[in-house]
Amino acid sequence: MEKIDYSKRSFAYYPTNAIVIAKYENGAWGKPEISSDFMLSVHCFAGAFHYAPECFEGLKVYRGADNKVRMFRPDENAKRMISSATYLDMGYPDEEMFIEMCKMCVRANWEFIPPYESGASLYLRPVLFGMNPQLGIRSAKDVTFIVMSSPVGTYSGAKALMPGTAVLSRNYDRAATYGSGYYKLGANYAQSLHAYNIARKQGYRELLFLDTATHTHIEEFGSSNFFGIKGNSYITPDSDSVLPSITNKSLRHVAADMGLTVEMRKVYVEELAEMDEVNACGTAVVITPICKIDDKPTLESTEITKCYHIGDPENCGPISRKLYDAIVGMQKGLLPDKYGWCMILEEK
Repeated sequence: MEKIDYSKRSFAYYPTNAIVIAKYENGAWGKPEISSDFMLSVHCFAGAFHYAPECFEGLKVYRGADNKVRMFRPDENAKRMISSATYLDMGYPDEEMFIEMCKMCVRANWEFIPPYESGASLYLRPVLFGMNPQLGIRSAKDVTFIVMSSPVGTYSGAKALMPGTAVLSRNYDRAATYGSGYYKLGANYAQSLHAYNIARKQGYRELLFLDTATHTHIEEFGSSNFFGIKGNSYITPDSDSVLPSITNKSLRHVAADMGLTVEMRKVYVEELAEMDEVNACGTAVVITPICKIDDKPTLESTEITKCYHIGDPENCGPISRKLYDAIVGMQKGLLPDKYGWCMILEEK
């Protein structure tokens, strides 16, 4: 195989050896199989194409400084997929099956786990979708579960922890107050694509969505959760329409152990002026510092009614950096995994 320069990888698709696939038909799961065929044969009347019975996950595998390979908190991803599939009223793999298929995928693509020095990782994308032919609006009866992988670098292609800018979304919503925002459904991301494209064309790295009922408090970024540092407090929104990020959950745990006060509550837009540090956080980015957030009447408008400058535009905030170093240190074997969050994998 040609030597790959993983240090130049962005968060994008790159070919690997194989996927792992299993089907749930007639109320029972078939045996998971490793396949080198990345093309699927799916009925054109499959529900996934018409009514979006689909959910997915994202988790990473790291080669550590000690050359050990670690998968970060796959049990939490399994639980979240079960929650999403339950919301869609369709079959799902249990936690054991989910983790085993992730392991199978890693082993089948072992040679694509980037070296520690590159800063890159092997990203796993488990996907669950309805495959039975249907016309009526109903939940999927039969489903396909696939675990695929791709070696990736940073999400935006920018240097890790390099601050970026964001804009508030006042005339586009990501998820309704009583909608499906709490679940990791592809439909939620489709809802945000148009607005995200507008923001990116204007040069913003991120788009910050507000609550749909009042547009007065912060929900989450288009790609990941929101958290801010104010004094000695770690502040993140508490909302039933925000995806329960595993990275955010991990950061909250670490923050509390560092002596920070962890606040999960409504975060009003005006509080941005009081924040010492603001970040987007998620599997793909871990932490992306946000140094400026613009508020405009509409996303398309050229008028900026308010501009929030947060922290140092050139550097990640000191507390956020400590949090980042703690999480990444465990993922890459630089620090003891005192919470037992990393699963050590071996090639077989």
